[in-house]
Amino acid sequence: MAFARRTDDQMEEPVKKNRIQHDGMVKEVGTDSVVVSIVSCAACAGCKARGFCGMTESEEKTIDIRGRYNVSPGDKVTVQMEESTGMKAVVLSYLVPVLIIMGGLFVLQSLPVNELFAGLISIALLVPWFLILYLSRKKIERSFTFTLKT
Repeated sequence: MAFARRTDDQMEEPVKKNRIQHDGMVKEVGTDSVVVSIVSCAACAGCKARGFCGMTESEEKTIDIRGRYNVSPGDKVTVQMEESTGMKAVVLSYLVPVLIIMGGLFVLQSLPVNELFAGLISIALLVPWFLILYLSRKKIERSFTFTLKT
C-alpha cells in the first residue's frame, strides 16, 4: 500500500483514514476520463544508498480515472481509492489463491498421493480461479474506482 505525502497546499483538507492515496501527474485529459501517471516505489526507494546498491525498484503506472475533473496535462494530483477496495484486491489476488493451495494440499495429503503430485495438483487448482478472475475482469474493474483529489 502506498500513502501519499501531504504538501502545504493540501493541509486545509484533512486526510480521510479510509482512503488509500498516491501522488501522481496528469498525462491526458479526455471528455469523461483522466489518465494519471503514478510512480510506485519499492521500500528501499527512500534509502540514501539506493543509487549504489542497484536494488532500487520504481515503476511508472498509468491509471484511467473515470469522471470529469478540472485538470490539465502536467498537473500534480492525488489519486484516491477506498481502503475497502484495496482490501478486496488483496483478498482476490492473494488470500483466495493461498486458501486454494492450502485446501488442495490438505485434501490431497489425506489421500494416498505422492507429495510432489499433491503439490503440483494444488498449484494447478489455481488455473480455474485465475480463469474466473480473467473472465469476470470487466465486472471486477467496475468495482475498483479511483477518484482524484486536486
